[in-house]
Amino acid sequence: MLRLVTIPISHYCEKARWALERAGMEYREEPHVQGVHRLAARRAGGGTTVPVLVTPDGVIGDSAEILAWVDERTPAERRLFGDDPRERGEVERLCRRLDEELGPSGRRLMYVHMLDQRELTLSFNNQGVPAWEDRAIRWGWPLAVRFVGHALEIRPGIEAQDEATVWREFDFVAGLLADGRPHLCGERFGAADLTFAALSAAVVVPPIYGVSLPQPDVMAPPTAALVERAREHPAGRYALGLFAEHRRAPAVGPVVV
Repeated sequence: MLRLVTIPISHYCEKARWALERAGMEYREEPHVQGVHRLAARRAGGGTTVPVLVTPDGVIGDSAEILAWVDERTPAERRLFGDDPRERGEVERLCRRLDEELGPSGRRLMYVHMLDQRELTLSFNNQGVPAWEDRAIRWGWPLAVRFVGHALEIRPGIEAQDEATVWREFDFVAGLLADGRPHLCGERFGAADLTFAALSAAVVVPPIYGVSLPQPDVMAPPTAALVERAREHPAGRYALGLFAEHRRAPAVGPVVV
């Protein structure tokens, strides 16, 4: 069986989960808390980041590469990438932009908000992880906060920069959709749509996701206001619609260990 090493709430891990489940591929998810995930990723044969997918063909430690690997093994009518090389190149460039811009900024922005909400964060962050990891991050919360702050380069005022990047990328996506196209790169749901929806999850916190996410009614008011603004943005509405239409309960889901 395929093995997917994750941080449960990670939007990059959600991108991999979504691709696997959409393709009907059975896999075993191995969820870990922040920090421990680095050890788990290395032990699985990857680097220091997740997701890591362990396959019969080798180990894949990048969400974009996982998406491509899964797609190559998906029936043609369900593939996320087209056959035309030029069109595929355009899709890959858009996915890469989202991976490099929206993904990191949205993630850090939400961490800045949620790290001040300890109990709420832990109740969702630790879903499915080994019991000892759950205990360790609770007992060592100040260390965990420092680790995340260092890993994500959180510094005073960074949230303003990250918000600007998120809204810029949302405006960019909304601009692509403004001509009436049904999807970002064509008539069908594709890799760019899945990538955008998954990475936007950091700020739109969709009710449909690979794990449960806290909703605005339980968040601190500034965090809830951020989420509501993201959901009301045309790109945010588009992302929520993609989750509602395409992120359905899978016929074959993960086995969580």
